[in-house]
Amino acid sequence: MAEMLTRSLGRLLQEFFCQRLIHQQRVSPQTVSSYRDTFRLLLRFTEQSLGKRVMKLDLTDLDANLVLRFLDYLEIERNNTIRSRNVRLAAIRSFLHYAGLQEPNALSTIQRVLAIPMKRFEHPTINYLSLEEVESIIEAPNPNTWSGRRDRTLLAVIYNTGARVSEIVTAKRIDVENTQCTALRLHGKGRKERVVPLWKRTSRTLRQWLPQIDQQPHSPLFPNRFGKPMTRSGVEKRLQAAVIKACERCPSLKGKKVSPHIIRHTTAMHLLQANVDLSVIALWLGHENVNTTHAYMQANLYIAS
Repeated sequence: MAEMLTRSLGRLLQEFFCQRLIHQQRVSPQTVSSYRDTFRLLLRFTEQSLGKRVMKLDLTDLDANLVLRFLDYLEIERNNTIRSRNVRLAAIRSFLHYAGLQEPNALSTIQRVLAIPMKRFEHPTINYLSLEEVESIIEAPNPNTWSGRRDRTLLAVIYNTGARVSEIVTAKRIDVENTQCTALRLHGKGRKERVVPLWKRTSRTLRQWLPQIDQQPHSPLFPNRFGKPMTRSGVEKRLQAAVIKACERCPSLKGKKVSPHIIRHTTAMHLLQANVDLSVIALWLGHENVNTTHAYMQANLYIAS
């Protein structure tokens, strides 16, 4: 009966990824990867739960009861955080919104899944670094080596722009605005672009760095030793190496967890403390909604009190 009501689940998923996400919405590769991972987990769980091979599954097999059990499985057996659980549910919802338009006969099943709420959770405290700490990290790499100069420039740009790691590793030489390096174009989530101004110190560091890399416009701004773009893990490793070195000069860093995202938090908090308007900070960080940036205002008020 299900086969008469709906086209194959595999066909719907293929159309959702190829037509809806990639062709129509033009979402980022990171979003595609996240959705792909969600459905890999969901299909494997469904196959085991129902005792049906993936090729035999139908849209109506993804009912509310199964999805709720899948979400519990993520939290209990895979130890996913509530935030990760909600990300997976958002991917499933997105697919089912699309599937409902394609297969109205399955709407009763789909509507019950769409009624599953996101789980509320306590937002973690925003951690950030002092100016002395972040400057110690930026100046830690050895300026007498090519990799040290790259790392100094990399860390200075991350702090200046508040860029996500995914934005930094995809930055190219052509993304630097003019020969004076006064701004950097970043390619953010959902293929959205923004141009972030560079402070004089960052501009000077970047101008000194550019002659040391490939002169082709589309070459990576921060290459690895093979001339290829750095990876996310590569950036994180270079940051950790700088933190370890910086602890010698700045003991307050000892025991602190420092990640690229902590540097991003630091940028936001320092801009806020410099009385930069919240709407400007939202644009600076690439936040789609200023309410996301409002968390920094709340954190700053809490510290001030």
